[in-house]
Amino acid sequence: MSGRGRRRWIAAPARWLGRRRAPVRDQGLVTVWAAVTTATLCTVFAVVLALGQVVAARHRAGGAADLAALAAAARALEGVDRACASAEEVARVQGAEVVRCAVLGEVADVTARARFGSYAPEVRSRAGPAEGAPPASVPPARADRDQPGGRERVHQGGPSRSP
Repeated sequence: MSGRGRRRWIAAPARWLGRRRAPVRDQGLVTVWAAVTTATLCTVFAVVLALGQVVAARHRAGGAADLAALAAAARALEGVDRACASAEEVARVQGAEVVRCAVLGEVADVTARARFGSYAPEVRSRAGPAEGAPPASVPPARADRDQPGGRERVHQGGPSRSP
């Protein structure tokens, strides 16, 4: 075969004009672009999926804190220990743990934590009767020092006891 067969020529209309096409040197460029685009899309998908899991953990902590505060407020008149034990049980069933539980009168203030990997959002929730509740600017955590009858239980962060 002559050297002519080895060279690449441009399409027929250009041949008619008598011009030659330069040899193609970027034959693998489309493959590289496709690989980079695929890797970028996979990375974006992974980030969006992780953010969705983080938001779900935050919502789980919020729901557990709300339900635990309601449970503690329902048992507030039985004593702080029973109210906080009830809050801990409800939070555990919801897949979270109680970090802090304070009861002042009929008002319960609960902070719950739900873990997702290394991310552990904590959410605070208060529950009690609408009338006669202390103002939100005075946290019940200080009630044990400032007022008689208020007590608090604080749990230091440990491993979650989820079933």
